[in-house]
Amino acid sequence: MEYANLIYLALITERTPIIPKFLSTHIDPRAPPFVFGEVFDVPRLSQAIGIHVLEWHEVKDPESQVLDDLGCWSIWETVQQHVSVPAPRQSRSLNLLKLDISWTQTPPWVELTSPSKHNNHASFWSLASLAFPETRSDSLTSSSTNHPSPQHQVSLPPDEHLLCFDFLYYVSAHHTWEWELDYSPAWRFVGQHMRWTASMERLADAYARRAMNVPVNEPTPPYVSVHIRHGDFLEQCLEVPVDQCFASLSIIARRVSEVQEELRIRKGIEVTHVIMTSDESDPEWWSEVRALGWTWVDYGAERTEEIYGKWHPVFIDAIIQSNGAGFVGTLRSTMSTLASRRVQSWHDGATRIIAWGWPGADDH
Repeated sequence: MEYANLIYLALITERTPIIPKFLSTHIDPRAPPFVFGEVFDVPRLSQAIGIHVLEWHEVKDPESQVLDDLGCWSIWETVQQHVSVPAPRQSRSLNLLKLDISWTQTPPWVELTSPSKHNNHASFWSLASLAFPETRSDSLTSSSTNHPSPQHQVSLPPDEHLLCFDFLYYVSAHHTWEWELDYSPAWRFVGQHMRWTASMERLADAYARRAMNVPVNEPTPPYVSVHIRHGDFLEQCLEVPVDQCFASLSIIARRVSEVQEELRIRKGIEVTHVIMTSDESDPEWWSEVRALGWTWVDYGAERTEEIYGKWHPVFIDAIIQSNGAGFVGTLRSTMSTLASRRVQSWHDGATRIIAWGWPGADDH
């Protein structure tokens, strides 16, 4: 999502986006960085959006040991004014790219909403205005906090040629969490065009077929993909018992039935296969999934990490989710939001998002 935001910002400022490698956050931190173009079809994306998309290894030799000085804008320091010591957002990418950044705090008006709301969001067009000489100059003339680079201790203004920001995850045009809304410009003009590479599509299809026990001589049948995120969401349950905080499998099954019914009525498709993807670790929960007649990819039995690496289970899950005739996901999960958007846009599919957090949260 952050990379699509970056590319959309490049579109509206008429610049060329430079995409770094993926870094592990929700998977094993020991997983090595993964090249964007090895999972997303960059030439197809460039053609669809009408601009060239670069990756950092095309700009700087990955083996280079030269530490380059660069001035960039810090959004995070601005939107974090409610914390005691707001500071630029740090990233391991800077070490990998050998960049020594001098950060300049963005003006307060880049925030999407009132600072008192503490939602961390910045506005696309406010940030875009900093790419143009007049607003950039005015912003630097007014009081802006600048931090010397950590290694060379050089204080630099934000670079005029290479526009850079510290964190672009929480950026919207009009409303917070905009990717969940149908008008989202970052999704409409960029995200929906970020298609998987053909090789990753073939690999994920093979995993899905094995999970559904599809004979070799038969086509891949339509299926409903499901993404249930528990894991780190447990922290948000607070005082609510886990079995009342997360949606039960009966609630999930109800949503799957709704999707199947919509596909039956709207598209004349009878979808009986259901593929579950989840970070749930309780074997009993998975046994109940099996009892529903649903299936999943067993990455342990497939030796996926051993063969391909730690990133592949995440990517294969995402591709399987995106290729469902229908999809059921988890509210407030980025992975579910993206899968829902992809199923709607790419397959005209039926989707549902399950609310959770308290008993009866998904009642409707």
